[in-house]
This record gives sequence, C-alpha cells and structure tokens, in this order.
Amino acid sequence: NIMIQVYVQNGLVDDARSLFDKMPYHDVFAWTAMISAYARHGLCKECLQCFEQMQLEGVMPNVITFASILNACASTKALEEGKLIHAH
Repeated sequence: NIMIQVYVQNGLVDDARSLFDKMPYHDVFAWTAMISAYARHGLCKECLQCFEQMQLEGVMPNVITFASILNACASTKALEEGKLIHAH
C-alpha cells in the first residue's frame, strides 16, 4: 500500500494500478489507496469502477474510502453516483 502511495504522489497512477493488480490480496487499505489515487487525480470514472469492483469482491469500505469516493464525485459533479454511495 505504501508503494501505491509513492507512485501516486509522483503522478504515476498507471504504475500504481499495475502494482495493485499484481498484489495477491486486496484488503480495504489497498482498495482505498487506489480509490484515493484516482480521486486525487480527477479520474472519477476509474474511481467509481474501482469502488464497484471492491464491493464485488466483498471488501467493506471504511470511512476514508467513502470520503475519497464522495470527493471524486463532488469534484466531477457526478451527483447521482454520489447519492448512491452516500446511501450506503
């Protein structure tokens, strides 16, 4: 998770995703790191897709996950998606 954050801080979101995809297990912290990465770089579509995949894999989001996804939705005016996520 720290390496994902290092890549993201250096603007290397694709490299962060590549590392994420190679990880054998994705816990809530790994998912949140990727969701936050996409949100930080204004990639709302990817952020939402990542959030959906997280849920499909049965990983429960935490407060930081929700804050990141809602921030991404707000910054891109993805109002309907934000409402659906807020309903959780």
